[in-house]
Amino acid sequence: MLVNVPESWDIETDFVAVGSGIAGLSAAITAREEGLDAVVLEKAPQVGGVTALSMGEVWVAGNHHAADLGIEDSAESGFRYLQRLSMGYGSDLAILNKVVHAREALRYFEDRIGLRTEVIRDCPDYYYGHSNDSVAEGRMLEVVPFAAASLGAWQEKTRVSPQMPYGLTHHDMFAAGGTANIARWDFGRMAERLTRDERCLGPGLAAYFVKGALDRGVTLMTDTGVEELIADGERVVGVRAVHEGRDIFVKARRGVLVAVSSYERNPDLNRTLSQQLDLGSMVFATVDGANFRLTGPLGARIARVPDITSLGFTIPGMEGEDGRPLWNSALPVIGQPHTIVVNRAGRRFGNEAFYRSFYYTIDHIDGANQTHPNFPCWAVIDSQARAKYPFGSVMPGSDWPEGLGEQADTLPELARKIGVDPAGLEETVERFNANARAGHDPDFGRGSHPWSTWMCGDPFHQPSPVLGPLEQAPFHAVRLDRMGGTAITSSGILTDMDGQALDWNDRPIPGLYVAGNSQARMETGAVMQSGISNARGMTYGWLAARHAAGRPSDLLAREAERMGL
Repeated sequence: MLVNVPESWDIETDFVAVGSGIAGLSAAITAREEGLDAVVLEKAPQVGGVTALSMGEVWVAGNHHAADLGIEDSAESGFRYLQRLSMGYGSDLAILNKVVHAREALRYFEDRIGLRTEVIRDCPDYYYGHSNDSVAEGRMLEVVPFAAASLGAWQEKTRVSPQMPYGLTHHDMFAAGGTANIARWDFGRMAERLTRDERCLGPGLAAYFVKGALDRGVTLMTDTGVEELIADGERVVGVRAVHEGRDIFVKARRGVLVAVSSYERNPDLNRTLSQQLDLGSMVFATVDGANFRLTGPLGARIARVPDITSLGFTIPGMEGEDGRPLWNSALPVIGQPHTIVVNRAGRRFGNEAFYRSFYYTIDHIDGANQTHPNFPCWAVIDSQARAKYPFGSVMPGSDWPEGLGEQADTLPELARKIGVDPAGLEETVERFNANARAGHDPDFGRGSHPWSTWMCGDPFHQPSPVLGPLEQAPFHAVRLDRMGGTAITSSGILTDMDGQALDWNDRPIPGLYVAGNSQARMETGAVMQSGISNARGMTYGWLAARHAAGRPSDLLAREAERMGL
């Protein structure tokens, strides 16, 4: 192991968490609860990490809130659900580890820091109706609104999201008709919450954990970028960081957790580790692959699972916090009625309403001519969609932004403007319209996943919440570009069941832990399910700190033996 111990330390503590999302904060809180001192080092000027950019969903199978509502579920059923859908690319032991411990971690933080969560009613698993172990509701949780004023001086230092409507809960939004019916949302309630700074969704989830850390005397340091892990030849013993332009050395007597998210803002790593080209991103610049740069010199092993390229678009004149274009996700826009997505041939190529199916087709390579036949691609909508539904941040009835795609009075004219085959587009729309009027999609099964109709659909539109003909001019087309998500990437650092980083001989690297999006997704394999990323970050942060404190969980061993794994 690399030996690079400094002559003296600027800060000495027991446990260092690198990164201030849910993984780093849950670990620091647990360390304090187990009697250790803890420090959180964050490179960005605000804490909360990409957790605060998310919808804040937490997926926990067999949780006690669902049981209180009379919903039948179990951790074992959740295990079978993920095991089948992982397609063998994950690890059965890792899947079981996440499922059985997520329930324990949830109760732990509810008891210790006052985390308040509740079931997102009527929100099904992604594959409900396609898997016997899926559920119609109960596994997806969200936080009760959090009063950010209780953060004191850290209120402004705790990140919120420029994309998420964090003044409303899932219940508020979907009881009013969901994302397709923003005009029906209670903006009075949103205004009241924003005025009082009561945070929902990801910003609320992150704030609960920031408050929990502050209440326990955890030292939070922002604008502090960790540049190097320090080892003494036997174990990781600290870090070298840069703060206010100078090196500081932080000693960690019991362990260092790397929870710096992923590499979504690093184009080279997107291309070489995820095989994703020219990726736009909604996340901030510090999500650049530091997990690999920090752990690589110590021999940490990298693992990869199959994953998708998401789609999004930018609106001219709108910028994010670092001056880059502000990205809008194409989900759920492309699954709304009166909307399709076509390729250069003017053809649909998948189920636009279910992103886990549709997005796998974006980077499909046609080996006959070495092209991506489905990229570039365009969202095509008619005036019915413009009048009724939002297009990202463009609201119904508002002016269409100049420079956002093309507009035409006929489909052939629109096709010529965007470089799509006119005949192909006309034929595609004619076939789609006939099927949409009948409320079904025999080509790609749009509307066959209840989750997609919950997320994308208009429950007031008949005969299908996600299907509607394109027949009223003028028509609009917007090019969709490759985009990341909330830093959930295909590659990460492989760990054992306590979150210890493994080397290329599958041996734990003493004193080094990894959690959150920095960690390889062996709990999911080829599948993703909203809420799993936040749940695994919370769970592995908890497990890592317990191990560092000398109190590792024995629950997995007991459950694995019972199930014969």
